[in-house]
Amino acid sequence: MLRNLLFNTIFFSGIILISIIFLPSLILPQKVVIFGGKLMGWWAGFCIKIILFTKIEIVGKENIIKNEKFFIAASHQSMFETFFLQTVFNSPVFILKKELLFIPVFGWYLKKIGSISIKRNKIDRDNLSFFGDINKLIKKTHRPLIIFPQGTRVDPDQRPQFKKGAGRIFEELRISCQPIAINSGYVWPKKGLKKPNKKITISILPSLSPNFNKEDFIKTLEKNIYAELDRIN
Repeated sequence: MLRNLLFNTIFFSGIILISIIFLPSLILPQKVVIFGGKLMGWWAGFCIKIILFTKIEIVGKENIIKNEKFFIAASHQSMFETFFLQTVFNSPVFILKKELLFIPVFGWYLKKIGSISIKRNKIDRDNLSFFGDINKLIKKTHRPLIIFPQGTRVDPDQRPQFKKGAGRIFEELRISCQPIAINSGYVWPKKGLKKPNKKITISILPSLSPNFNKEDFIKTLEKNIYAELDRIN
């Protein structure tokens, strides 16, 4: 309990401090704000290692896609990956709930770094153009899109069916997919206390080509990520 209190105090104090320091970056080029996001990722890794005595292992770096556009599909168990993956890849573009953009300061940063927003469980004009907007953005940037095909954070032992929206994105973009399995929930769970003296494994799996149809893509992506999670847990 005391260690959790210490972690939360130090980690979130650091995030707030970084946010304050980078406030002027909101009127500077986007790359300055993106660097602030990377700094938050490094800070998350530092706090995990020093306060929770947790090792972070990245395996499969040789599988990282190079010299072509791609998007990332990662398992989602914790807040950890939303911060730390910014240090592994070239400043991923996040898809997030539209409500987050209205949070003072934090929402301003999300807009500045080019995050893509969506209203969950609603059909409106904005959502109908969502997939086309993603395509236009990815064509203009060298940053990879990152999606969490489970839709939300889940417990480490849960295996929910992947959302169909991931297949729609794949069908719209027609670029390679970089699957990632992360077992972060055993250290930083969605609910409850954080658990020290463990290991977080980030497993970068072989890429999936853009030649799948969307149904086979989802099935293969789900099978590969869940098989890897079973292996590294």
